[in-house]
Amino acid sequence: MNQQTYDIIIVGGGMTGASLAIALSGHGLRIALIEAAPLKVDTVPNYDDRGIALALGSQRIFAALQVWDSMADQAESIRHIHISEQGGFGFAHLDADEEQVLALGYVITARNLGAALLKRLSRLTDIDIIAPERVQWVNIEDDLAHIGLKQQTLCARLLVAADGGNSFIRQQLCFDVKRREYGQSAITANITPDQPHDNVAYERFTRNGPMAMLPMTEQRCAMVWTVRDEMVGEILSLNEQQFLNRVQQQFGWRLGRLQRTGIRNSYPLSQLYVPDTIKPRAVVIGNAAHTLHPVAGQGFNLGIRDVAALAEVVLQGIRSGEDPGSTVVLGHYQNWRKKDQRRVVQLTDALVRGFSNDILPLKLARNLGVLVLEGLPTARHLIARTAMGMQGRLPRLSRGLPL
Repeated sequence: MNQQTYDIIIVGGGMTGASLAIALSGHGLRIALIEAAPLKVDTVPNYDDRGIALALGSQRIFAALQVWDSMADQAESIRHIHISEQGGFGFAHLDADEEQVLALGYVITARNLGAALLKRLSRLTDIDIIAPERVQWVNIEDDLAHIGLKQQTLCARLLVAADGGNSFIRQQLCFDVKRREYGQSAITANITPDQPHDNVAYERFTRNGPMAMLPMTEQRCAMVWTVRDEMVGEILSLNEQQFLNRVQQQFGWRLGRLQRTGIRNSYPLSQLYVPDTIKPRAVVIGNAAHTLHPVAGQGFNLGIRDVAALAEVVLQGIRSGEDPGSTVVLGHYQNWRKKDQRRVVQLTDALVRGFSNDILPLKLARNLGVLVLEGLPTARHLIARTAMGMQGRLPRLSRGLPL
């Protein structure tokens, strides 16, 4: 069987894997990017295109990777975040001007982000894109990682698993995984209200679960509503007006009357967390390492910070004459990322659990907590920095600097 040798093999050509390939390009490495699906993006805009919340730190990473300019005019800025609870008296806000930034983050469709990454990838000659292709087997030896495809074997000094929550690489290499089922599902849809969203992102804690309403282009809002699993079928079966009425009851009238909605989708929610993300010659990143509840919109941004740190550590190691797949180099990466990963996983879980309980004393405590937060600028600043992905030791890419 034909065998090809690379410096780095990235399995998973989605947004995380593609971003890592772009970050590592141009530094004298031979890189393979393997993706099970065809790497192409539908170029026709659609009302129902799924929105992705990008933290400010993620936007800076994409700017440093030279992909932001091609999608900036398709992104809607988040200048304010409004936090409230249905039936509660407390609310809090975060504000871009208060943080002295142009935006706390951005919302862009997955289609536009994917198209920008593929456009950049197509111009890079040091990346072999192998798609559609599935990895058949994995074998790690002292000096190289080996993977089998249908017609050939590939080997590399470093194997990166960026192949999502059901990662084949993670399973084959027996990474320890912590899982938690929430008994909840997310219902997603784009909605157009009759009042402008004014670049406000709403995080609303309803009796059924958190509801996010994020500002998009064309005055749409991207809605992500968490409900108990047993409610999903009934909500999806509602006609358009019935569905809008139900959302209106939960969200309120801050955006006026909700006038239009598109296709509704749903998916079950759980938490997946890999405490130790490295093994000799292998590392898991993105959703393969941590799949989160969508409350606070941190999942994708956490994965992009993985990309920024891993690319920096690997390139520093190679410049110092070290082996990029060694436990020394990968240990630097894990030590750097572990605190941020654990903090976001725990914060997300605490929010889900804390706001999924309607016991009156807890509800009162939550509302008092939100009111206190509104009156404490220092606390708001800390939460804003966390939401923007700007806490802790930042990779060069997160500061908008090239590698």
